[in-house]
Amino acid sequence: MTTRYALIFYTPTSALTTCKSAIFAAGAGRYPGPGNYTEACFVSTGTGQFRPGASANPAIGSSGELEQVDEVRVETICAGEDVARAAVAALKEAHPYEEPAYSVFRMEDF
Repeated sequence: MTTRYALIFYTPTSALTTCKSAIFAAGAGRYPGPGNYTEACFVSTGTGQFRPGASANPAIGSSGELEQVDEVRVETICAGEDVARAAVAALKEAHPYEEPAYSVFRMEDF
């Protein structure tokens, strides 16, 4: 069985479609199995908060200023380490932030 990974990332609402398209093109969101599901993810809304440092070049806000942004959390599956790595690379390329927030977790098959 192929090792599966969970990719979780946060993006401003305005970049959601671009980021999802990029990770799906890299192979994320495809469930291994007979159903042939693609572009599967879960999206939830919230508020992101950050304060860019003095040397930052923020896409939103200003260095030193606390910023709050309407963001979405996206969770999806990556079947195989190569897909997870490709999806993260695609996310970094598509994401508007200087340093996108994301996590990758290896999933267990029980």
